[in-house]
Amino acid sequence: MSLLTCVGCLGLALSVSASDVWPQWRGPNRDGSVPGKSWPDKLDTNHLVCLWRVDLGPSYSGPIVSSDKVFTTETKDKKFEVVTALDRASGKVLWHSQWEGAVSVPFFAKANGDWIRSTPALDGNRLYVAGMRDVLVCLDTASGTQHWRLDFMQELKSPEPDFGFVCSPLVDGEAVYVQAGASVAKVDKLTGKILWRGLKDKGGMWGSAFSSPIIATLGGQRQLIVQTREKLAGLSLSDGKTLWEQPVEAFRGMNILTPIVEGDGVFTSAYGGKTHLFRVTEQGGIWTVNEAWTDKVQGYMSTPVVIGGHAYQHSKNQRIRCVDLKTGAEKWMTGEGYGKYWSLVGNGGKVLGLDQRGVLYLLGANPEKFELLDQRKVSDSETWAHLAVAGDELFVRELNGLVAWRWKVTP
Repeated sequence: MSLLTCVGCLGLALSVSASDVWPQWRGPNRDGSVPGKSWPDKLDTNHLVCLWRVDLGPSYSGPIVSSDKVFTTETKDKKFEVVTALDRASGKVLWHSQWEGAVSVPFFAKANGDWIRSTPALDGNRLYVAGMRDVLVCLDTASGTQHWRLDFMQELKSPEPDFGFVCSPLVDGEAVYVQAGASVAKVDKLTGKILWRGLKDKGGMWGSAFSSPIIATLGGQRQLIVQTREKLAGLSLSDGKTLWEQPVEAFRGMNILTPIVEGDGVFTSAYGGKTHLFRVTEQGGIWTVNEAWTDKVQGYMSTPVVIGGHAYQHSKNQRIRCVDLKTGAEKWMTGEGYGKYWSLVGNGGKVLGLDQRGVLYLLGANPEKFELLDQRKVSDSETWAHLAVAGDELFVRELNGLVAWRWKVTP
């Protein structure tokens, strides 16, 4: 593994606040939004500069950023899965941890590779990493030492997931929540013991949930909200009991988006299906799910960001649009496509979108019109992994590398 210094980044000092982190899938609040100062209006070299780049094996996992380290995964030699910790300031490799665990995905998914997909979760001095062969590994962030390893197939006698372990772990309280083992599972974060298992499915080709769980309050109850290959559901955090569920139509079960909760509504959009907002309510212990609105636009893999009650969505037809979540009214949609996939991050009045071609877009979060402020090619490689934004730094996981960028502060 070689460390490549980006042109023009020599001499830049790195000052990191402890709060400027990206600890999990879709960021600090698991919603694609980041707090802090407003971003600049430009992406040129006067506003965004490269700090460092490191060569790596292929991965679709988004980078995880702590106050002083960056963690990333890779698949090596089509046989091993590797977790690497790098110094956030310099990109220097601090440690590696690896295990055997590659998976060969079905032929129609081969174009997107066999490599690791799930984005890890950081909780203090522990990093939770999902391997493709349905394993969840807890690593010490200082050394890379394994605290524990949970093999769902061995523990539950569940089938191998045809698409691998795709869901990104969610840490809450004393537990880690995942969709694995042909089910949804709550795991003790200190021991790796399975505490409960819900929403069991048949696994294999029609298991292997793609979506990642969130926690939100609906009907006055804080709950785990998951999207399986076939439906949305809310589960009790204490025992995994299904509180409510709603079928979601999708081609070959391609329900990939992370659900979005806005008020009492749950938003989702599926490949081969539609876009929906479901209202979830509870009265006298009875849960009710009603479709508040729907439209024919299909989602793909890009989970929208929500700013001011409006969802900024990248759809299957590669167009960008803005939707009023309360009414379902489409405020605007672009007339042209902008890549097959965007990872989206919002900050106040702006939205960053990184497409799979390595193009970074900066939009104004304007519900009245599509407002493209700037765009810039930031990678010559594919960039399917989710963009990470921590403080004034951006981390781009290329298919075969990791690049750190920084907003340039001008006097």
